[in-house]
Amino acid sequence: MKVIGFAGYSGAGKTTLVEQLIPVLKLHGQRVSVVKHAHHKFDIDHPGKDTFRHREAGAFEVVVASDKRLALIREFEQPTQLGVHDLIAELDAGVDWVLVEGFKHSDLRKIEIWRAAAEGEVERPARYIDDPFIVGIATDDPAGLPQPTGLPIFDLDDVVGIGDWLLTHADRFVYKVEHHG
Repeated sequence: MKVIGFAGYSGAGKTTLVEQLIPVLKLHGQRVSVVKHAHHKFDIDHPGKDTFRHREAGAFEVVVASDKRLALIREFEQPTQLGVHDLIAELDAGVDWVLVEGFKHSDLRKIEIWRAAAEGEVERPARYIDDPFIVGIATDDPAGLPQPTGLPIFDLDDVVGIGDWLLTHADRFVYKVEHHG
């Protein structure tokens, strides 16, 4: 499996880029999974559903499946901070690509999503300057980058170009399980 992260501030366009990149990779016959960092109070289950009732009754894990999908809901007895490598380990090993959204401090190779500040906004610092794991930048304003760089720079809307670059350089993104854990 190959793994690439997408890092940037909230509202920069990470989710949109990942969402648009999935079908681009699928057109090339790639199986794609996504790992997303969420805030601690997120929930995918809802009151009244059987799975919610099982969790409320105290189940540690609830697995629900149909002929179309499977979902695992795990309740932690104590607050637990899983790292990105823990989450990747939960995925099907036969997937071709894992797109990781968030986890900006991880040791995964990442594309930074950087937007120039709109009028009246405070400029947010770019990560590529200090983060050796940033391997490319997707931006709406290449000329506005705070520092020159030798990294590949992509137009934020050039999802096909980003996908082609990932596929061309796929060997750079092979995930080596033995190095993590």
